[in-house]
Amino acid sequence: MPVAGQGPSLECAYIGLGANLADPVRQVQQAFLDLQRLPLSRVLAHSRLYRTAPVGPPDQPDFVNAAVRIETGLEPMALLAALQAIERSHGRIRDGRRWGPRTLDLDILLFGNRCLNVPGLHLPHPQMHRRGFVLVPLAEVAESGLVVPGRGTLRELLAALPGGGIEPLAPDARLSATPMPG
Repeated sequence: MPVAGQGPSLECAYIGLGANLADPVRQVQQAFLDLQRLPLSRVLAHSRLYRTAPVGPPDQPDFVNAAVRIETGLEPMALLAALQAIERSHGRIRDGRRWGPRTLDLDILLFGNRCLNVPGLHLPHPQMHRRGFVLVPLAEVAESGLVVPGRGTLRELLAALPGGGIEPLAPDARLSATPMPG
């Protein structure tokens, strides 16, 4: 609980970003700018962009993925609502299809060391420990010795991944603090 006269207590959270429709590089870059405007939050670090094969139906384009570390005074459900509003502003339609193509996907991967299992939000993200497209960008922004509750250290999880399937994009395709032209 915040002390009177002080702001909310801040927690570190990690967000996974992904897109494979409507110029995915631009979608992820713009989402990064949107994350900088989250209330009671600030971006601490961001990864480079990666191209990855889709999980799920093979009849879809490759994804562009990244990760961001933020410090936030929002509670997990408020952060989720803010992320879903950003997704909607990018044209994301949640039609119930899992692992399908999308203009933007923003997932809370970790929120401090909280474990949470409520409708619509599971922390840590339930499949992150198996997904290179999550773990590799996460490793770029993670605090040293990051532990995924119930799964182990990030270093251990990375070592257990099969190789391949994730490729860094060209250096000029990075997350940026300035809007993309056009």
